Amino acid sequence: MIGTICIFCLGAGVKSDQDCTKDIKDNRGKMKPWKKGARETGKYRNVFLDAGYNKADIDSKLAKAYHDVFEGPNRVYFEVGDSMAYVSDLKNHDARTEGLSYGMMVAVQLNKKDVFDRLWRWTQKYMQHQGGPRDAYFAWSVKPETGKHNSEGSASDGELYFITDLLFAANRWGNNTGINYYAEARRILDAMWSKNGSGGIMNVINVEQKKITFVPDKSGYNWTDPSYYLPAFYEVWAEYAKDGKEQFYKDCADSARVFLHRACKTSTGLNADGTEFSGVPRKQFNTISVFRFDSWRVPMNIAMDYSWYAKDKEWQKNYAVRIQNFLFCRGIDTFEDQFNIDGTLPTYILQAGGYRTLRHSIGLVATSAAASIMGTQAKSWKFIDAVWNAKLESYSDGYFDPYYDGLLYLFSLMHLSGNYQIITATK
Repeated sequence: MIGTICIFCLGAGVKSDQDCTKDIKDNRGKMKPWKKGARETGKYRNVFLDAGYNKADIDSKLAKAYHDVFEGPNRVYFEVGDSMAYVSDLKNHDARTEGLSYGMMVAVQLNKKDVFDRLWRWTQKYMQHQGGPRDAYFAWSVKPETGKHNSEGSASDGELYFITDLLFAANRWGNNTGINYYAEARRILDAMWSKNGSGGIMNVINVEQKKITFVPDKSGYNWTDPSYYLPAFYEVWAEYAKDGKEQFYKDCADSARVFLHRACKTSTGLNADGTEFSGVPRKQFNTISVFRFDSWRVPMNIAMDYSWYAKDKEWQKNYAVRIQNFLFCRGIDTFEDQFNIDGTLPTYILQAGGYRTLRHSIGLVATSAAASIMGTQAKSWKFIDAVWNAKLESYSDGYFDPYYDGLLYLFSLMHLSGNYQIITATK
């Protein structure tokens, strides 16, 4: 279609010499996603291996990514004394429930018990509220040097991850090795169910909507963030929390899947950072929410649900086609990291780390590659190649984010190598 304008480029006024909805030729052929989820089969796909990469090289790349993020000179993981550690968002000079809970997930997935225990002890001491209306919830941002809270409030995805981390730890290591992981997970869950608005504090999940809140207080109880939607985690809770709420958690998983249909409904597959429970972008700070940093996580979250449970596989495969077609149209090595959900570039660019610019961010390179787990096009191989060739290093203007870029990159490598799994209970 030489000389045409691709429908994805049209809104942005970008001329294209190809129809970006059409697939490409690749000697590896079309991708063929697995038809059943890992909870049913017990197997996890190594997409890198399917793409033709060597097993030893795959293992080495994952090990290097872990080293870079947790151990290298630009690490974001810092040990404190003999028994604690934290993960820091270096560009924002704080420690966040996001980073601590991600670090714990990495540790339990890769069987690094000491790292997990250190992170949990620090989180419990410096972030978890002990008593009061917020009891058992977590302050989402803390000064790592002193433990002083920058904010007393919670970001709901932190609690979502901590509970899942701890249930996985209980399954992997048992509860008699120094920390009763199951009891700690239940403490958060039981406290969550006790929140009824007293002191302005609410359940992490909007009970009527069966959807996760933006924050579990009255200001954020009735709207949400699509990147918090991890239906796979609710499936885990339904199986392992054993708190009598099994059907509710299954309903939350189903509700999350339906919500993602609404939030990612455009031809681009893009979603806004903040939305109403209907999926409609929310007006924030006098502007309509768009696809930005939080949104990068959505392709990977949907891919996780496909890989683990495959309960919404037809829509998920279609979603992968839409978002990868759009990003491919923008250039596999050049696509930007902030968009209006129709695919046009936003007028206002959100700054990060003192820089206000659009860039080809490794975080989005990583998560868009994870979508290839459910890919059905030859085009999806190019996203695998892109994350394989990506480097966690400074951009040309000096900006460097080993925290958010680094953790999403590491998560993506774990997913694509089959090393991000449901950790089942040992018999």
